[in-house]
This record gives sequence, C-alpha cells and structure tokens, in this order.
Amino acid sequence: MNYLKDYREGEKFVGTYLCKQKQILKTKAGKTYYSLTLQDKTGTADGKIWELNNGIANFEPMDYIHCEGMVTSFQGNLQMNISRVRISDEGEYDPTDYVPCTNKDVGEMFSRILKYVASVQNKYLRKILEMYFVENKEFVDAFKKHSAAKSVHHGFMGGLLEHTLSVTDMCQYFAEHYPMIHRDLLITAALFHDMGKIQEISDFPMNDYTDDGQLLGHIYIGARCMENAAAQIPNFPPKLKNELVHCILEAMALHMADNADAKLQTLTEVFTQAGDNMGWLGFNRMFESNLRKTSEE
Repeated sequence: MNYLKDYREGEKFVGTYLCKQKQILKTKAGKTYYSLTLQDKTGTADGKIWELNNGIANFEPMDYIHCEGMVTSFQGNLQMNISRVRISDEGEYDPTDYVPCTNKDVGEMFSRILKYVASVQNKYLRKILEMYFVENKEFVDAFKKHSAAKSVHHGFMGGLLEHTLSVTDMCQYFAEHYPMIHRDLLITAALFHDMGKIQEISDFPMNDYTDDGQLLGHIYIGARCMENAAAQIPNFPPKLKNELVHCILEAMALHMADNADAKLQTLTEVFTQAGDNMGWLGFNRMFESNLRKTSEE
C-alpha cells in the first residue's frame, strides 16, 4: 500500500483511502468541486476534485475510495489533486491500514500509568484511581484505544493514553520542584483530566464529536464522572472531592502541562506532515505564526 506520508509533490498517486470528510463547494466563478479529507494510518491529507466528469463515481464520507491523481502543494502542505475515484471493493483494502495509531508501546505506557496510581498516598484519591484504572476493564480498554482529539493533537488510536502519560509526567516534575503543590491531588487530576474524551469523541474510524461531546464537552463530562465516583466511596471528604473537580476544570499547573503537551504534539504532527519541506509552511492558527522546521543549509 502507498501511504499518504510517503508521497511528495509532483508524484502520481493511486490507492485506496478512507474518505474522512467530503464537502461540496463552489469556486469564486461558481464551479462546483469536492474538498476531501483522506486518511490512512499515517495521517490525513487534503484532497480536491476539480473536474466532476465521468471518472468521478458517487461516494460518501466514511467510504473507502480508490483514487488516482497528482500530488500538488498548497500553502506548504501536500494536496491530492484527484482525477479518478470510485468506491473500493471488498478485498481491495484492510481496514487496519486506515486507523492512525501511536508509535509508542501501549503496554509500557499503561504500566507507567499504573505506577502513578500506586504512588498516590491519599487513600481516597488512590481508591478513585483504582476504580477506573484497575477495576474497570471497560474503561481501561477504551482508555488505551481512544484518541485525545479529532484532529488537532494526539488524534490517533492510543493518543489519549499517550497524552495523559505526558501530562502526568510533567505534573510529576512540577510537584518535585515546587513543594507548595499538592502532589497526590495534581497526579490524580492529571490522570483523569481528559477521561471525558472517551464520551466526547467517537471510536475509530469515525473519530468525530458525539452528541454529548458537542453539547457538554469533555471537561464537564470528566468533572461529572469524578463527582459520581466520589459519591460511591464511603466518607470521601467533600472538600477533597471539590478540589479534584476544580483541578480538572481549571487548576493552573495541570492546565500548563496540558497546554504544553498539546502544542508540542501539534507542532510534531505539522512538521511530520511537511515531510522534506524545510521552507515556511504557512500561518498556523494554534501558534498564530508562520512555521518552519529549521534554517535551510
């Protein structure tokens, strides 16, 4: 299979890809064209169908489509200029080739999560952690597989686990260097801070916002889960429960760790998608700046 990340500008491309999104748009001159998001396990690519001729068969979002065309570039990013497309036949593709996954060891990452759980000394906080990360197999399975975002950062299978571990590692560093921090509370909040994304974002290959995600958002969902879980633990201190919910909603150290990991992972994904392009990549809304990997030699 030819993966999206391996293509370069000026090359011909052909293969089956997941049509993640499809928009029917018009140019300034009023001509209809299709704007697509193509996906395989290496990431996504922008696709355009400018000529709606007999070579363009009918297809819908979430179809696996067989495409032919040329690789072009727009504002520093690769773009697939598609000339022929049809729905792929069964047997032409393996669905596992279209689910982006973490390149880190899931088992090793989750073992480190469990070490953090065991390191929490406060019996009430450790119990609420164990309710999810030790006793709740359904939660653990979902937590290991889920993404942490639709597209911005860690938008791949295992992304939620990878992001949670990174944020917790940063919070551990903060706790070691700033004694004023309540270490057990911060670590617990870090491990739970994005748990609501399991309900906010649907499973792959869809990986899109659910109705609950659109209406409530992962922060509220996670805070509500913490309140409900604390209510099941006898004598869980009300003040400690409120402090935990507060951390998930807006604690400063957790927010800084979360923001840093999200932005650095986004930067990694932007540079990876750029391939060999060492020039300016265009304005990025998250960073409010034009980005470039490094100075050209």
